[in-house]
Amino acid sequence: MDDVKQIVTDIKKGNIKPIYFLMGEEPYYIDAISEYIENNILAEEEKGFNQMVLYGRDVSVDDIIGNAKRYPMMAERQVVIVKEAQDLSRTIEKLSNYAENPQPTTVLVINYKYKKIDKRKALYKTIKKSGVVFESKKLYENQVSDWIRRVLSGQKYTISPKASQMLVEFLGTDLSKINNELEKLKIVLPEGTQISPEHIEENIGISKDYNNFELRKAIGERDTVKAFKIINYFADNPKDNPMVVTVSLLFNFFSQLLHFHGLHDKNPRNVASALKINPYFVNEYVSAARHFPMRKVSHVVATLREFDVKGKGVNSNAVPQGDLLKELLVRIFS
Repeated sequence: MDDVKQIVTDIKKGNIKPIYFLMGEEPYYIDAISEYIENNILAEEEKGFNQMVLYGRDVSVDDIIGNAKRYPMMAERQVVIVKEAQDLSRTIEKLSNYAENPQPTTVLVINYKYKKIDKRKALYKTIKKSGVVFESKKLYENQVSDWIRRVLSGQKYTISPKASQMLVEFLGTDLSKINNELEKLKIVLPEGTQISPEHIEENIGISKDYNNFELRKAIGERDTVKAFKIINYFADNPKDNPMVVTVSLLFNFFSQLLHFHGLHDKNPRNVASALKINPYFVNEYVSAARHFPMRKVSHVVATLREFDVKGKGVNSNAVPQGDLLKELLVRIFS
């Protein structure tokens, strides 16, 4: 995120590079930088003749170079944006010849999503000298809640830890999807609002009471009545609550709980750091550790591995996922 801000700041100051190679597993920031360049380098009246968008599936590297070598018409520079450039992965290294001596009046933007170029080869090294190579790395799940908080903070909103966790559990680590939902919330909520679980439920449709976050909490507290209520809701709404996601999240929780048992220093700050969780959730692990000693946690982890396989259709004899989840709860609480 800091690298993105620096690129935008440099462009605003007029420090514009001839090549921007945007690559990596997370498409959100690649799109954000590319769209900023597309919208801000040229004035509207200059774009007709001096800005073009190409697609990797439709062009060759030679076509890109040919367009990049053109001179701008009645403008200081031209902008050439290549989207889906990963479709040219077999020949992208040929761009290194152009990168050695890029056209100074061209801003060439390469969107190379879900992949990376080899940093040992010529293309990476030459672009690093003359332009910008930006790698957009996928965030780990435990980093996404902090990303949500920082994005909203910059837009004069806050969000409760539970609401943030609901978004992550429902949408995963896809920043584009999460950002789209945040944009919807900003339309209906005034600046200064703290986004709550109720806001998430009312505007996005994620239940604040029947979700994996609440299931995890109920299991940790050995609240069997609440846990089975949630599982029954999941059984009635299987499309919105796939078993594979539930088992995966529970597996992560009990794996972290096993780590918690092994910690010598159980100070909340140390626990949050060691488990890579928000300090807000530390008490859940303290409570769960009282109800699930280390030996029991090891047993639950093994059980979750077993049900992960069953949930994917192996040795389950077409048992409905709702029934498998109920059986899983019985095994966890036994």
